[in-house]
Amino acid sequence: MKKRYKQPNAKGFFDEDDRRKELAGLNHPLKRLNSEINWEIFRRPIEKMFEKTPKGPGGRPPYDLVMMFKVLVVQRTYNLSDARTEFSIIDSLSIQDFLGLTLADTAPDEKTIWLFREHLVKVEGIRMLFDLFDKELRNKRLILNKGFIIDASFVEVPIQRNTREENAVIKEGKCPEEWTRDENANKLAQKDLDARWTQKNDENYYGYKDHVKVDAGSKLITDYTVTDASVHDSQELNPLLSKDDKGKELYADSAYSGEPIAKELESKGIDNHINEKGYRNKPLTKEQIKNNRKKSKVRSRIEHVFGFIENSLNGSTLRSIGKRRAAFGIGIMNLIYNMFRAEQISRLSLST
Repeated sequence: MKKRYKQPNAKGFFDEDDRRKELAGLNHPLKRLNSEINWEIFRRPIEKMFEKTPKGPGGRPPYDLVMMFKVLVVQRTYNLSDARTEFSIIDSLSIQDFLGLTLADTAPDEKTIWLFREHLVKVEGIRMLFDLFDKELRNKRLILNKGFIIDASFVEVPIQRNTREENAVIKEGKCPEEWTRDENANKLAQKDLDARWTQKNDENYYGYKDHVKVDAGSKLITDYTVTDASVHDSQELNPLLSKDDKGKELYADSAYSGEPIAKELESKGIDNHINEKGYRNKPLTKEQIKNNRKKSKVRSRIEHVFGFIENSLNGSTLRSIGKRRAAFGIGIMNLIYNMFRAEQISRLSLST
């Protein structure tokens, strides 16, 4: 007996619409983000960043700038390369819906994505967009302002294969002379002169640090700084403090402990809830251990922030070279975390 094969369904005129209706019923993260975030607040600031004198008529019309910003949100959410981002836009209806594109629209290619991002790096635009969204969060009263947590996380970049002599020169803040020669221009473009090595708990890390200040009540990031990985966490405490912190409780791990910091917090009127640290021949008392446990119940909330970045934003690693690009990559990572966290807070409040 001959086998009978089922004929595939013929393509219909409304197939794309039907598939998009199916997707609309799914609880996709990008769909939730689109429903919660007012993307238009970013339009005018981004347009100002890209303002320039017209060179004359003609040429290909530019892509919508807010849509391009959302492309970078997609890219960082899934931690994609430029080429992979281009492919994902073409391949995924969910991403197209998020960007407001149809199958008839031309997707931005990897070069366009690179140029857009590089311009934002050049004008240090991501910091402005982070602060803009922070203002939006405060207007919605999502930031509770009852206390805050400070901590830092490593952000690794591709390891540089340098000689010991070259690394010694870089540590002095200089560039190896050989790299500056014309024939080594391509080599120099691939060298990161800003990233540094450091060690923690017998593990080596190469790259940068994301120092964050988190609202203890909402777990939203309210401020951040970026340094190379060798900078000690406590060195970035002061840059993260402001006059608005007076009267608030500060939680941090024992890396921020010590008399100089305690005096600084006292002078600023900040309530010190930093975990105390034991020393050789002077271990913590039972009372200090008990107090540390109480503090850690609040301080540990910042681990949820880093956990979301590692697990839901596909890790905190970067492919970029140099501190300016690292500052952009870390800045947009913190901004996107806040977007997803704000959406989650809104969703949970509606369900209660």
